[in-house]
Amino acid sequence: MRIILFCTFAPQNRTTMEKRYIISGGGTGGHIFPALAIANKIKTENPDAKILFIGASDKMEMRRVPEAGYPIEGLEIYGICREKSLSGMMCNLRLPVVMLQAMRKAKKIMREFKPDLAIGVGGFASGPALKAASQLGIPTLLQEQNSYPGVTNKMLAKKAKAICVAYDGLDRFFPPEKIIKTGNPIRKEILELERKKPDAYRYFNFSPDKKTVLVVGGSLGARTFNQTMAAHLDEIRKADLQLLWQTGELFYKNIDPELLKQQDEHIRIVPFIKNMNDAYSMADVIVSRAGALALAELAIVGVPTILVPYPYAAEDHQTFNAKALSTKDAALFISDKDAPEKLIPTLMQLVTDPHRMQTLADNIKRFALPNAIDLIYEEIVKLA
Repeated sequence: MRIILFCTFAPQNRTTMEKRYIISGGGTGGHIFPALAIANKIKTENPDAKILFIGASDKMEMRRVPEAGYPIEGLEIYGICREKSLSGMMCNLRLPVVMLQAMRKAKKIMREFKPDLAIGVGGFASGPALKAASQLGIPTLLQEQNSYPGVTNKMLAKKAKAICVAYDGLDRFFPPEKIIKTGNPIRKEILELERKKPDAYRYFNFSPDKKTVLVVGGSLGARTFNQTMAAHLDEIRKADLQLLWQTGELFYKNIDPELLKQQDEHIRIVPFIKNMNDAYSMADVIVSRAGALALAELAIVGVPTILVPYPYAAEDHQTFNAKALSTKDAALFISDKDAPEKLIPTLMQLVTDPHRMQTLADNIKRFALPNAIDLIYEEIVKLA
């Protein structure tokens, strides 16, 4: 006779100083930066806490998290392939096996690390990681950045102890009794941002006497932005504007050398901006995708913004995010397909209309939730 025993893992009782946390998720800066903000808050309040990240082994968190000083374990995991092709179909057929293998590794990590709480911020790795935590009896907390949640967090919500959100109306997707509206966690340097800081102009070698346009297509870049900007640099120069344009690292690697030659004292083309607080400090107008973290930061910065949502984001959540602001006259909205034709004319019209710029700046500030990280930390303490 064979006897099979099922057991759950329960963390040992520890003092507050000994708490251990798993933080899982990533794929883009929109998931990674909130995760790092949460980790930094935990370490600020409790320097003796132990934190381990779990990410997808081929995504940017495997580089960005160690750069921030935290250990990370990688899972071989990917999301649903949305391509309607043979390779996409084969990708999806393999997904259950890939998920099972990721779950096994996640459980092994949980058993060895023995966390008091597992925190999911969205992204491929958070699915198997938090599901493994729940099966082992470890409490879980979700941090949902978007106005329309992704598949992973909707799947994990039933077992989560708390769900920290940034938008109203998410009781359509999550159990209402678990929802806490906190806002999205913002990096400390953005919260403490000094507008028009002289050091920022010196760093980028820009003039404080000219309007500065910041174009940033998210941590991975944006093809639409890059193609549009490349085609209209002369117009931007003739309008007496300064341009700081983040292309994303992939585009920059393959950039036309002739395009780089068009840089001068008023136009900067860079693959990635590490010191975003300086870029935000200078910006008079921002052109951005509509990821949730970007919008949370933009609300703190309080600068007139043109939003061009990434159209292939899961469940088209960036369009939902952008419309949440544009319907309140807190940002201008242009669809990705219209951007090549409409983005530059909209930008040129905006920079010559001080009243419109001020209205957009005032309205976007109303969406700011600067104490989000404190509210999230309160929930972490309760659960751990």
